[in-house]
Amino acid sequence: MSLDVLKMIYYAYVHSVISYGIIFWGNSHFSDSIFKVQKRIIRVISGSGIWDPCRDLYRKFRIFPLPSLYIFSLLVFVNKNGNCFTSNCEVHDFNTRFSQNLHLPTTNLSLVQRVLFSGSKTYNHFTFEY
Repeated sequence: MSLDVLKMIYYAYVHSVISYGIIFWGNSHFSDSIFKVQKRIIRVISGSGIWDPCRDLYRKFRIFPLPSLYIFSLLVFVNKNGNCFTSNCEVHDFNTRFSQNLHLPTTNLSLVQRVLFSGSKTYNHFTFEY
């Protein structure tokens, strides 16, 4: 099969399953085994051996690895649902250098609150002021 057909099959069968609900299960202990399966599939598509590195293959095929897909999905979630998050300047009136960062909740976290916490933490990591 041609490379385009194999990539189309990957996106239809593998990527759709991996990306479904990834913001809820992306940081669980099962994600490591799913990442290994994704790497095995990438190696099968490229026809490379089991010990060949996959980093260049991900770039060549323009496919996100599972950790990058998780981070991207969290950032898209935070961007779309900005009204669910509070910034530090809304919590207190002090003008600090982190006042525009998202506020991190400090209570016992349910599943949805863990997604909000992970999203806030990831968003704060990627936003910075000059």
